[in-house]
Order: sequence, then C-alpha cells, then structure tokens
Amino acid sequence: MIEVSAPGKLYIAGEYAVVEPGHPAIIVAIDQFISVSIEPAKKIGSIQSAQYSDLPIRWTRRKNELVLDIRDNPFHYILAAIHFTEKFAQEKGKKLAFFDLKVTSELDNSNGRKYGLGSSGAVTVATVKALNVFYDLQLSQLELFKLATLAHLNVQGNGSCGDIAASCYGGWLAFSTFDHDWVLKRLEAEKLTTLIESTWPNLQIEPLQVPEDLRLLIGWTGSPASTSDLVDQVHQSRYDNSYENFLTDSKNCVDQMILGFKQNNVPLIQKMIRRNRQLLNQLTSLSNVSIETEELKRLNDLAEKYGGAAKSSGAGGGDCGIVIIDKRAGILPLMSSWEKAGITPLPLHVFHFREDTHES
Repeated sequence: MIEVSAPGKLYIAGEYAVVEPGHPAIIVAIDQFISVSIEPAKKIGSIQSAQYSDLPIRWTRRKNELVLDIRDNPFHYILAAIHFTEKFAQEKGKKLAFFDLKVTSELDNSNGRKYGLGSSGAVTVATVKALNVFYDLQLSQLELFKLATLAHLNVQGNGSCGDIAASCYGGWLAFSTFDHDWVLKRLEAEKLTTLIESTWPNLQIEPLQVPEDLRLLIGWTGSPASTSDLVDQVHQSRYDNSYENFLTDSKNCVDQMILGFKQNNVPLIQKMIRRNRQLLNQLTSLSNVSIETEELKRLNDLAEKYGGAAKSSGAGGGDCGIVIIDKRAGILPLMSSWEKAGITPLPLHVFHFREDTHES
C-alpha cells in the first residue's frame, strides 16, 4: 500500500491581492494533514473519504477515463487530481491501472467543520502525490505543484493556488501566482507534459527562513467561511481605482514583510502585519465584503492588547486569525482571554518536509 500526506496551510499576509499575478503573499504550512492511501485493484476501483461517507464510491473506466457509478459525488478535487495526473502519466507512456484510494483528514474538527486550513488544496496535492508513487512518475516539487494547481483550478475556477504551494513545499513561503489566462490557453493548445515543463509567467515560490524569536499563534472563531465566494465578491471591485491602489499597497506591504524575514526583524514583520490588517479593512469598505468579522476583530484586538500583531487569515469572513508575537512574550493571558471570548486557540505548528525525503 502507498501512503502519502499533504499539510494544510494558513495565509499570513497578502490575501486577495495574491490572486493577481505578481502580487506576493506569505503562506505557511501547518502540521495537520490530509492523507491518501492507494493500492492496486482489479476491474473496479474505489474512492473513500470519511469526510463525506464511510462507504466507498466505486468507479470503472471507459476509454481510459475514470467513470463513477453514481451521478452525484462530492469528490470533485480528488477526481480532477486523478484526471490530470493520469493524463500526464499516459503522455509519459504509463499504462493506467485500477486502484482503491482512501482519504483521511485532520483539517476539520470532530464534527466535520472546516478550520479554513486549505483542505481542498491539501487533498488535491495528496492525491497527486499518491498517484505519483503509484505510476512512478518521479515528479519534482514544482511539477507536483503544477499538476495539483491545474486540478484545483479545474474545480474552483479562481484563487491564487497559494494553498497548493504550501501543501507541496511546506514551511514558510513567499508566493506570487502565475498568469492564469496564459496557463489555461496553453492547456487547451498543447500537451500536458509540455505545459508542466514550461516556465509559468509570474510564478514565484520562495522558501523563507523564520526569525528565531518569532512565534505564530492561531485562533479559530468557530465560523467557517467560503473562500471562493468571498474572492468572487471582492473581484467585482477590481476595475475600481481604489482596488488598484489596494494591490499596490499590498505588494509594498508584503515585500517589506519578506524583507523582515530575510533581515531576522520581528518588529518589521509585526508592523507589516498591522499594515496588512488596515489594508484588508480598507478593502472591506471598497467591496462591501465582510473580511474581518466581529469575532475576528475580537480575536485580533485581544492579541494586540497582549503584545501581538494580529489579522485575519485567508479570505476572512470567519475561520482563523493569526498572531505574530515575540517568543519571549508570555502567551497564557492571551490564550485565557481568547477562550473567555469564545475563540479557540489551535495547537498548530509550522510543518517542514524533511530534506532527505518528499514525504512527511
């Protein structure tokens, strides 16, 4: 049996602007995972995920395409990952086979509620990773990112795919998305293997070294949010001059934060976290999309009271807030104040892949 995993993610800075090519974000991989196991099968395969149902969904093949034996299914990201990876495998001369695939997730709570840790991205990456081993494709990290990205875009249709990068690379990352139109046009016009091997315009993935004195804290509001819907709503404001100003300001802010990482400068990073929070609140005024909810404001304000620099993480509208604080600062008063305010501290840590292996 083949078993692989992919970590979840949290956005630290650069949300919304990152969906535009060339506009950076800082993202971190966290130590909660989606795992995929895969083993050979004969004549009929199955896909199983406890997040949807304990019963496996059966599938077969027609003309080398995977076909489910039910009409409605919740496995869109998994199926897209299988489609693109198997198309890549066929172009590499691999013979397709049947398999049983099983998904388990730590990215939701015990009731199945999402924390906003990038479960759709992680399950896409984990599925591609499992098939990479199954078909012996020997994908590089960048090739893994590109295949998972094509699958994810095929389902979601928007977003930067920064969560895919975090699940592929681990650790702290500076990320700028690629020219989506260029990639999608090339996808229609040329072989998948050619597109995967080509340089994607504007794409940048740079691992960051975290300052020794930096500590990351994560709080959960208990209110899940839909990233796709929020991004679509904000995108409707993209032709406004104020939106262009937001993009410029966000890029300058995140560039300064990246410099803070490179200079081992925690106060500069904290200053830019606060600046990014201001910019997202300005974007709320521009787009009428509630990014920092009342719960997130409470989370952030309490963190500031106890010496942290805080903001919403990702699309906002609920889910998580992040805090950058000096390691030497005591955090128990903050944790206590969060819990009294109905905010759940999440005991998560940054996840790094071991250098000697591609697996966790």
